[in-house]
Amino acid sequence: MIETRVRVLRHTDGISLVEATEQNGCGACSHQDGCAVAGLGRFLGHRRQPIALACGDTRPGQEITVAVAGADLARAGLWAYLLPAALAVAGAAVLASRGDVASLIGAILGLAAGLLIARHQAGAPKIFIHSGEQA
Repeated sequence: MIETRVRVLRHTDGISLVEATEQNGCGACSHQDGCAVAGLGRFLGHRRQPIALACGDTRPGQEITVAVAGADLARAGLWAYLLPAALAVAGAAVLASRGDVASLIGAILGLAAGLLIARHQAGAPKIFIHSGEQA
């Protein structure tokens, strides 16, 4: 299970709007020269979007733990990344004999088909929610 702490921002009709409260990862992001990805993490960390979850009975300000099974996360990653990339390569390969422009169009069509299939087939991973103490 992959877990993270979230804070409830708003709760309406069984749906809570939550945002992450802790930094996850290797911990090097707090060091200026920890790694090249640290700067990217600081840049993207300011753009977090709240997520709507069916959390049951929660209150604004409450912190809860959200967990996702590793297998569900891996399956979602395969649908979201591997399938579109594979279909883009396949589309480019199928039309490669007709020239570069046709190959590019094939890649774009393959990518679009992969994204559409992934959107309809992947489904959302099962999320487990554990109540925490009041923030």
